[in-house]
Amino acid sequence: MRALLVSTYDLGRQPFGLASPAAWLRRAGIETECVDASRDRITDDQLRRASAIGFYLPMHTATRLAGGLIARARRINPDATLLAYGLYAPLNADWLRERGVTHVVGPEAEGELVELLTRPGAHGARPKAQSPRPKAQREHAVPRLAFIQPDRSMLPPLGRYAKLRMPDGSTRVVGSTEATRGCKHLCRHCPIVPVYNGQFRAIPLDVVMADVRAQVQGGAEHISFGDPDFFNGPTHATRLLEQFAAEFPGTSFDATIKIEHLLKHADLLPLLQRTGCLFVTSAVESIDDHVLAQLQKGHTRADFVRAVGLCRSAGLTLSPTFVPFTPWTTLEGFVELLDVLDELDLAEQVAPIQLVIRLLITAGSPLLELPDIQAAIGTFDAASLTWPWRHSDPRVDALQDAAMRLVGARNEAPRGEVFDAVATLARTAAGMPPREGRAHTPRRAPHMDEAWYCCAEPAADDIKFI
Repeated sequence: MRALLVSTYDLGRQPFGLASPAAWLRRAGIETECVDASRDRITDDQLRRASAIGFYLPMHTATRLAGGLIARARRINPDATLLAYGLYAPLNADWLRERGVTHVVGPEAEGELVELLTRPGAHGARPKAQSPRPKAQREHAVPRLAFIQPDRSMLPPLGRYAKLRMPDGSTRVVGSTEATRGCKHLCRHCPIVPVYNGQFRAIPLDVVMADVRAQVQGGAEHISFGDPDFFNGPTHATRLLEQFAAEFPGTSFDATIKIEHLLKHADLLPLLQRTGCLFVTSAVESIDDHVLAQLQKGHTRADFVRAVGLCRSAGLTLSPTFVPFTPWTTLEGFVELLDVLDELDLAEQVAPIQLVIRLLITAGSPLLELPDIQAAIGTFDAASLTWPWRHSDPRVDALQDAAMRLVGARNEAPRGEVFDAVATLARTAAGMPPREGRAHTPRRAPHMDEAWYCCAEPAADDIKFI
């Protein structure tokens, strides 16, 4: 048995979703090759040699990019067993099976991958596609694993991935790992919810530290903790950070933490700063309390403002992310969002792409429960794997399209300049005069130099590459 594990896109990071199952498969005696298609072109020979080909699908972009590769793998090696695993695999199970994928596995896939590839008959001809499991079974089927250290030995070196760009213009090599998986929260627009259904798993500290240690030895100067929420387990996080700082003084890190948790665990913010946290990413999504309630975010506009102040007082950079274009967005409301960010001196701390994101409604999304969403969507689009929607005010859709093109064309421009350009565009669309006396406080923030984000649509050039 020879397994080939493929990642198409993982936010510019060395993919944990290849390294972890590779360790499990190799421990089981399965020869395993890993290819990150965002960094290296997959050859026909690699596809031909494999008895089983597994596609790692952690997000929407990765799933769309995998479509062409799945077809290519089926054409070149029709006898191979095709598998898909990761968060977006079960959400798109029917689409994957239509393309010849025979086994669809969710997150926490390592044990099931080993079972599938070591069972009798796994070395033979292509098996029949699985029958879909009942919905209730899928919702409660996230297994509990005895985690082991990921094996990153056959992945591209960290220096080939996204780097951390510091305010002074210098860069740092970035590693990434996970201290927890899943999430105990139920935000309506989050793809984690339909799969984990409020469950999360803490990875043992010795496993996390071993993975960090290997990456630091491989040149990492900064670690990005990829947990959906680093404070889902605050005690676990506290113990990890104490060990991290003790063993790796001078190595910085970043983490993702909900606004709700930044407030609830405000006493831990000084610990983050003291142990080397350069910035905290938080999915704010909106400053409109009605929209926040529809998304079930668990915070309000006032909470967001308070979290900005708490982070600054603790010496932390808060990097908020947004979904500014939704069926509830108004032109005036979008202008208000930009004004609030300006007043809070956050223009340099928000990636320009975050100013133009359009709500993504995927298969199985809890958003589909909302009448307003049902009124806005059309039919499911298998090409984009989304429920396309239109705003009741065409001017909002036109602004989003124009702003997206503006940001895309100024990818290398300073954040403050792009922010001002988007604000001018928005005020023009809303029939409002330019805001006078605008001056950004020079709060240049550390940030990754790869501009994608987890719900990004892949560009045509990315699809052609793989």
